[in-house]
Amino acid sequence: MGSKHIPLRYGIVTAIVLIAYFLIVKLFNLHENIWLRLLNGAIVAYGIYASIRYKRLVKREKFDYYAGATTGVLTGFIATLIFVLFMGVYMFHLDPAFPEKIMNTWIQGYNQGPGILLFIIAVEGFASTVVLTLAFMQKFKPSWNLSRKIPEKA
Repeated sequence: MGSKHIPLRYGIVTAIVLIAYFLIVKLFNLHENIWLRLLNGAIVAYGIYASIRYKRLVKREKFDYYAGATTGVLTGFIATLIFVLFMGVYMFHLDPAFPEKIMNTWIQGYNQGPGILLFIIAVEGFASTVVLTLAFMQKFKPSWNLSRKIPEKA
């Protein structure tokens, strides 16, 4: 696999894990509990972390901040877009009552339909992608330290 396809591959896998998690939670009828969405962040965080780590392993000495940051952002954006598309199909076609239940328990008095929920999911995904990528790049960025620790004179 070329290094250009890393974000696509990891983004698709991350989206599949997000969808599987949602369906498992639905299986236990807990999909209306908004606190269980916190694990979505952990899933996306691991997907972004793994993609940046793999990109660093592939590029070795040629790995720079830009390569890692673009990999992380693209991975998260791809995963978010696929998950939003899935949730759109789910909310509009498979379970049209789901958005109303969420809106009544979560955003009372602001009944704008399922579109606002898709917008919120997209904004949360994009924002968390940028924040997580910036955080992970602190670990993966190449060091600019040109010298080893030099003992200081007393």
